[in-house]
Amino acid sequence: MSILATPIEKLPFVGPRALSRLKNLGIKTVKDLLWHLPSRYEDFSQITPIGELVPDQTANVVGKLIALENQRSWKRRMTVTNAEVEDDTGAIRVVWFNQPYLEKNLPLGSLVSLAGKVKLDKKGMLLSSPVYEKLSTINYKLKTGLVHTGRLVPVYPETAGITSKYLRFLIKPALQQIKGLADPLPPALVTKYALPNLEQAIYRLHYPTTLAEAEQAKKRLAFDELFLFQLRSIINRRKQLRLNAPSIKLNEALAKQVVTSLPFTLTNDQRLAAFEILKDLERKYPMNRLLNGDVGSGKTVVALIAAYLAAQQGWQTIFMAPTEVLAQQHYQTITTLLNAKDQMTNDKNPITVGLLTANNAKRWPTEGILEEDIGKAALKNKIANGEIKIIIGTQAVLQKGVAFGNLALVVIDEQHRFGVEQRMQLVKSSLRTTNYKLQTIPVPHLLSMTATPIPRTLALTIYGDLDISLIKEKPAERKPIVTKLVTADQRAAAYQFIDQQIAQGRQVFVICPRIERPSPEIATPDIASRRNASKDTRAQRQLQLRHWDVWAEVKAVTDEFEKLNKDIFPHRKVAMLHGKLKPREKDAIMRDFKAQHYDILVSTSVIEVGIDIPNASIMYIENAERFGLAQLHQFRGRVGRGEHQSYCMLVNGINNQTENRRLKALVETNDGFKLAEADLLLRGPGEFIGTKQSGIPDLAMASLADLDLIKKARLEARLLIKDDPNLKAYPALAEKLKEFQRIRHFE
Repeated sequence: MSILATPIEKLPFVGPRALSRLKNLGIKTVKDLLWHLPSRYEDFSQITPIGELVPDQTANVVGKLIALENQRSWKRRMTVTNAEVEDDTGAIRVVWFNQPYLEKNLPLGSLVSLAGKVKLDKKGMLLSSPVYEKLSTINYKLKTGLVHTGRLVPVYPETAGITSKYLRFLIKPALQQIKGLADPLPPALVTKYALPNLEQAIYRLHYPTTLAEAEQAKKRLAFDELFLFQLRSIINRRKQLRLNAPSIKLNEALAKQVVTSLPFTLTNDQRLAAFEILKDLERKYPMNRLLNGDVGSGKTVVALIAAYLAAQQGWQTIFMAPTEVLAQQHYQTITTLLNAKDQMTNDKNPITVGLLTANNAKRWPTEGILEEDIGKAALKNKIANGEIKIIIGTQAVLQKGVAFGNLALVVIDEQHRFGVEQRMQLVKSSLRTTNYKLQTIPVPHLLSMTATPIPRTLALTIYGDLDISLIKEKPAERKPIVTKLVTADQRAAAYQFIDQQIAQGRQVFVICPRIERPSPEIATPDIASRRNASKDTRAQRQLQLRHWDVWAEVKAVTDEFEKLNKDIFPHRKVAMLHGKLKPREKDAIMRDFKAQHYDILVSTSVIEVGIDIPNASIMYIENAERFGLAQLHQFRGRVGRGEHQSYCMLVNGINNQTENRRLKALVETNDGFKLAEADLLLRGPGEFIGTKQSGIPDLAMASLADLDLIKKARLEARLLIKDDPNLKAYPALAEKLKEFQRIRHFE
């Protein structure tokens, strides 16, 4: 067994309690431990003479321990260790709490290195709870063997019971066991880009001599992951080109007829995207395209044009939505557009549409009936025999009982809402028929859609194996949404404006970050329960109380609903929506809101995607500072969908000038792609897209703002696959790629 594959419990000083906590950090093997990278470094590389210390300074001192004594503080129920350390320039007090064992670990006269913050009290300056190491004269002078002080000290992501000091304690000996670590990256690339080899990179990340050295080591590991990601994308693309797919001929006359029958004019971006998709569908290998359109840019109608042409040639299309609300909305939109088209062209053979979700099974149209609820079993049979040409559904279509007669096109809406595994499952299940054989059954074309504008740096990596169509234009009839910042003292005026809009027949969304406010749980437990409480429980409790003052200012849906319903708008009809409600309850509330039974909907981010309420004209967002710009832009896109002028109000709960500047970016532009670029820089790729949705490992995710590194990884991956498609000359890299595929759920 490779040392990297060694289970973490095999290491010394990893007991059952530590094991479970390490696993909370994702550390199960020695490799996980060594790849648990520092989040930052404390610079203790310079020794400060004690006589030169100043209050509030973070410093490293070296001196002789001249006094140490434990005292029991009964009032605070803890042990206080008081010590004194001196060097040639002076002496300083040192205080530790609840570490009585220091009396044995640090005998008087010991040479010690201490790193921590200098504080000032009524007795003078002191070091409070510093990290310490005992020194010999030799390792002090040579600065060797130091782990926690006297150098750039790594600070790691932690969890309850697992400190950075403990992680450093485990990592130091583990590093000694990876001498001669095999490097899967081709040597030519290591040399070409002046990268450290893998063993050097791992060591320098944990034991850097300079921050530049640590950054270069991190860049090496990021290059590895981006390189593997690009290899995967290119290999998958090559496999895709060898698959058989239905060829759907581009009937230009029919396409023009569909476009002409629409009750609106397509934008130039919509026309171009539709043309790109229809040309892809003519090919004999599967399309793999992402339709990336800004909020309200009209992606669904573009996909419908492709689905209609497929249906006219006898093929089926499935529209996959992440929620039942969005699936029902697609069903209504598509059947409405098809009905208008059939009436205009006097089509006597309309395309049949089915809706299949956990709670619905509908077919449209039927003889003499606009639509009917036919039951799931009957609908599944009609899907299986090919009678239903356009199927709209949620994850319900992934059930084993669902088979397709002649599926040609899969459309996944808001595809980032489906995890990587779910997306792969959908493509595989789309091949399911009674007598499935990969060689004989065509693989369906895949069209992914997202309303989250994606910066080019992200698109190059996350969707490296997809062709991309962009829709940036908004329909001409859409009025720009007026966006305003609202301070706490302007709430009354904002409420008055909202009431005026409701009086004119409009509706309002109110968004809050939380469902409920967390309880501070400040009741004091009895002495016995405090004694029995674990350190973890006490630590979590202290952390909760420290953050309570912040969370107390965060608006919650339940509180806002009560306030708006009873105090602010008692004369209006107010509803509440959040993720804890059952699906049927959420659907009923959304239906009633769309039917204008409610004036105000107080909600969490559950309405972020796909909700289409043309009569809603105000999006009012509490604690806007707690959302990213891309998410705020999604909220804003829920209004402005009708003929009325719409407004977005951003309430900065902390009224912070820095946050106000950030939010002003939203005020100044309605361009989602510009905002996405800003959000990427401000919050980082992990917050922007979500690692679980992208399938990208954390280190590569953190490097997505580095377009130059992405381009290098992509170029080298292409060159390598061109020269050696099966990586026969690089067996270590091929094995690494297999492991990467398996861990990242691409297979």
